[in-house]
Amino acid sequence: MKENEKNLVIEINEKPKALPWFFLSVQHVFAMFGATVLVPFLTGMPISVALFASGIGTFIYIFCTRGKVPVYLGSSFAYITAVVYAKTTLGGDISAAQTGLIIVGLVYVLVAIIIHFIGKEWLDTVLPPIVIGPMIAIIGLGLAPIAVSQAGLTGDGSVGAVLVAVITFAITAIISRYAKGFLKIVPFLFGIIGGYLATIILSHFGLVEAIDFTPVMESFKNIIQVPEFALPFKFGNFTEYKLYFGPETWAIVPIAFVTISEHIGDHTVLGKICGKNFLKEPGLDKTLIGDGIATSVSALIGGPANTTYGENTGVVGMTKVGSVYVIAGAASFAILMSFFTPLNALIKTIPDPVLGGMSILLFGVIASNGLRVLVDAKVDFGEQKNLIIASAMLVIGLGGAVLKISDLVSLQGMALAAVVGIILNLALTNKRNMFVSISMGIVGIIGLVLSLNILLIVGLMVCLGIIMYLVMNQTTKNELEK
Repeated sequence: MKENEKNLVIEINEKPKALPWFFLSVQHVFAMFGATVLVPFLTGMPISVALFASGIGTFIYIFCTRGKVPVYLGSSFAYITAVVYAKTTLGGDISAAQTGLIIVGLVYVLVAIIIHFIGKEWLDTVLPPIVIGPMIAIIGLGLAPIAVSQAGLTGDGSVGAVLVAVITFAITAIISRYAKGFLKIVPFLFGIIGGYLATIILSHFGLVEAIDFTPVMESFKNIIQVPEFALPFKFGNFTEYKLYFGPETWAIVPIAFVTISEHIGDHTVLGKICGKNFLKEPGLDKTLIGDGIATSVSALIGGPANTTYGENTGVVGMTKVGSVYVIAGAASFAILMSFFTPLNALIKTIPDPVLGGMSILLFGVIASNGLRVLVDAKVDFGEQKNLIIASAMLVIGLGGAVLKISDLVSLQGMALAAVVGIILNLALTNKRNMFVSISMGIVGIIGLVLSLNILLIVGLMVCLGIIMYLVMNQTTKNELEK
């Protein structure tokens, strides 16, 4: 009997017949669509590019994993805060955001190479649940002001806008909680539709501003259009941006370690559904390379970071269809949709209160997943070490903390919280680690205060080397204990 025969009705390398193939792929499109287009909405990126990058990214992933894992890649929410900050700081210029996301993809590839040679155990030491949980929570809570503002829940918000947001939230929550079967995995899609219809109805009573369908009508004059790509060089009429390596860029990069942990979790869950261990075959190194290259390619053409989608994992679990051909079909639909102008124009008419009502739930779910990591790992907050790490990370990550290292490099928000969490976890493991970390921290602080960049860089490099030594040493001890 095959390893996953009892788990799947259509196996990973099995091609369905044409008609079932079509509907199974469309089902995955519905599952990923709401979240995939919401990210470019919130970050100001072209929806057409996000859809195109989602499809192309999935094909890249399938190629890198040799068609052995039924994963769909969609737009990642983890980078929204950092991307919006990078664009806002540069006055709307996307150079820092896109460069940062390109580097994120390269970090994935670098980690994949390291894992290929030394294994993945060291990641568990650097990113234990007590560090990962607060990082994920900070991502979600950092987005909360955006959701609240869009929902009109500010001092100057209108009653109509709040009502639309409440209706959208209620529909999404009710379907997510009580619906059965296929309907249950597309609550955000129906939330958008319900909120959209509510806006049309309430606009007739003057409670909200009427939706302007003029752009939709005009889009039919040019039904097929090439996505609005942005490139780091001049090519045709596409938008051009510059590769930029300022502090706004580097603030995005540390988030890669959060999404890498999500990547591992998603593949672990999918492996259980399919009756396989995807971290061993085709291997975590190959899945990370596929995800990383897809993210870099997406960023290169002006799109968001890609990530493995739990929504599509849910589809596999519900239908017991793990065929990678179905995933490839969904990717094909996403690419075709990116060229269909009326669809893009229609999506752009979705009112802010609709997005706000949905985002309150969506961003809250992201933050709650951080808490879930802590609960599932049974993290003991009666232990002072865990309490100190979580407390420091949450205050620094949500308090707007900024550590300026030089004129070109600074750490802030989630990135700074991640670094603090990693260092505290290693430092508080035992007294020796704490002494070493404090000593190197003093060297770095002296260099920072006196503006001695050489001393600061030396201190940071030595600190990094010692941290890697402590990580490998702790990993060896964990292996011996096992």
